[in-house]
Amino acid sequence: MRIDILTLFPDMVLPVLSQSIVGRAQHEGKIRINVIDYRDFSEDKHHKVDDYPYGGGAGMVLRVEPVIKALRSIDGYQKAHKLLMTPQGEPYRQDKAKTLSKETHLIIMCGHYEGYDERIREYFDEEISLGDFVLTGGEVAALAVVESAVRLIPGILNKAASHQDDTFSHGLLEYPQYTRPRVFESQKVPDVLLSGHHQAIEEWRKKSALERTKKRRPDLYKKYLKNQKKSCK
Repeated sequence: MRIDILTLFPDMVLPVLSQSIVGRAQHEGKIRINVIDYRDFSEDKHHKVDDYPYGGGAGMVLRVEPVIKALRSIDGYQKAHKLLMTPQGEPYRQDKAKTLSKETHLIIMCGHYEGYDERIREYFDEEISLGDFVLTGGEVAALAVVESAVRLIPGILNKAASHQDDTFSHGLLEYPQYTRPRVFESQKVPDVLLSGHHQAIEEWRKKSALERTKKRRPDLYKKYLKNQKKSCK
């Protein structure tokens, strides 16, 4: 996979991209990430990329010219899947991460200031939001999308099935996990996990995942039950 990130603050994303799973995947040549500062494409003598909004109002608006010039500088941008990070976009979910992990070329645009010149939206395929809150810029959101998608690419994680039981992978929160010591300040690891009885362990994990989801995310629990009923028809 190839990923191009358009940002005003390369130093916010480059150190993160060089670490952990994403950094290792780049080192092994499994993915390629390029970070582009779209301020370099401003024709303003002060390299400004924002301006006052027509009609007045608070804040500054990101100008269309430098953004689209930067976009067009990317080889193969026409065929790439182009994402616009914005709180107005579709809420990001695990199923979207799975979809993006199958793309061969992603371009991710990080906004800033009060918002985008509306015409910028016409050049992107999809708008994505991390949730109903506002960040100063799109860099943190872009990094979340990159990591969540990259880790699902076959061969990226050391163990092929290590993400299969992740929270949200089956529509449920993940079951509780334990490791050594067996007892810590009177808190004990459930006996079933020490039994060696694989079927009993799997049943416990499924039951625990259901109980946890019902308690913490009743919305997901209801959706899961609804999908189960559909699959039984």
